[in-house]
Amino acid sequence: MAKGMPHFFKDGTPHTGGTHKMPDGSLHSGSKHTSSSKPVFHLKDLSKSAKEKAMNYGKKPKKPMMKKKPAPKKKAKK
Repeated sequence: MAKGMPHFFKDGTPHTGGTHKMPDGSLHSGSKHTSSSKPVFHLKDLSKSAKEKAMNYGKKPKKPMMKKKPAPKKKAKK
């Protein structure tokens, strides 16, 4: 894992804190290993759905386009 590269948890949530390398070479959250340390990954190593979450993190969700209702028809005068 390269220093300076952004890291993400398996679900695509960005990790901004410290990291440490495990004996097997994997990278985990936290500067030192604890029971709450979790594996972190580069964007290219995430699943498709996790990549989408990572790429859209912090962006406001788009509002669905509202279809305009047709104007009410005027009644014909007799």
